[in-house]
Amino acid sequence: MEKPPRLPRPRSIVECFEGLPDPRLDRTRVHKLTDILVIGLCSILTIGEGFTDMEFLGRAQEEWFKTFLELPNGIPSHDTFNRVFSAIDPHRFLEGFMEWVQGVCAALKGQVVAIDGKALRRAADSGGTLPYIVSAWASENGLALGQVKVEDKSNEITAIPQLLRVLSLQGCIVTIDAMGCQKEIAALIMEKGADYVLSLKGNQGVALSEFKLYFDYALCADAKGGRPERKGKPGTMSFFESIEKGHGRLDVRRYWHTTDIAWFKDGKLWKGLRSVGMSCAVRRALSVESERTVNGSRSVERRYYLSSLSLDAETFAKAVREHWSVENSLHWSLDVTFREDQSRARSRYAAQNLATLRRLALNLVKNDKSRKLPVRQKRMLAAMDHLYLMQLLGI
Repeated sequence: MEKPPRLPRPRSIVECFEGLPDPRLDRTRVHKLTDILVIGLCSILTIGEGFTDMEFLGRAQEEWFKTFLELPNGIPSHDTFNRVFSAIDPHRFLEGFMEWVQGVCAALKGQVVAIDGKALRRAADSGGTLPYIVSAWASENGLALGQVKVEDKSNEITAIPQLLRVLSLQGCIVTIDAMGCQKEIAALIMEKGADYVLSLKGNQGVALSEFKLYFDYALCADAKGGRPERKGKPGTMSFFESIEKGHGRLDVRRYWHTTDIAWFKDGKLWKGLRSVGMSCAVRRALSVESERTVNGSRSVERRYYLSSLSLDAETFAKAVREHWSVENSLHWSLDVTFREDQSRARSRYAAQNLATLRRLALNLVKNDKSRKLPVRQKRMLAAMDHLYLMQLLGI
């Protein structure tokens, strides 16, 4: 019996950055760029936060670093780390990051990819402008796929298309909050071979009013909050419900998914939305109602969505729920575990490149399945165990 062919080993993170252009003049290259990047990454992996921590770790572990780095002139100073990370081309740095992600990430087909933005709150420049990073998060793999910095005097609407163009999204479901509910963004997602679920709020005021009127008519909940009576067009409405108990509250989430969209006045302006033709190509108008009971009090909040999914409330519910993993698993980890909001790096590209470095470190930790530990404890272990740190780096 023939043995199955051995799959090629994924490139290590160090190998993925070997071709990164060095932004320094030849006469100023006292330290090798690879050495600077590896020490910087090791610092972030082992509870370090900024450039001073990079120098501290390097000097404390210099003999160990010399076992696999050249270090021709010893450990760089914190000023050197600052200058290099401020000067590295963030787009080329991101390319190395994404090359590693594609090497370890399973196929995204059928997965939810959440797109969301996050401000770096302590990294405001002299004009008071906060750097804003838009990230893509694969909810099932638990990996950051990429990021783009929102340009000054701009917003997420311009950054989201840049991020979508560089991602491989064939067969996945892209979810974006209300800021990204734009016709051009929806068209781009479809061109990438993906489906989408876009949150609809006040930025699309006319459409939001139409959605509210439609669902007020189509769904009529009884006074006790039970399952609503369906009044919509027969065969075009799907329903799904989930109930969760815990922490002194009862969360009931109901999802309705409809293909009855002939009433949507601006439907023809959204690429792929047709009143006749192939029903699988028609965009769906969707609604979510979340009901929460806390210590006897009851609140109901409705949210509305545009989607290209087929009629299936359960799949729609999965996309809506998993979108929030970008907040709970990515942004929360960056703020609480990596203390991203406390970073004051702000010169040139420093904030953007450090943000990429943190997402890379988070990916390396989450991609490790050898130990069932929280992210914080894996970082502590990497600080104490050189073998485990080398395992995370793939060296």
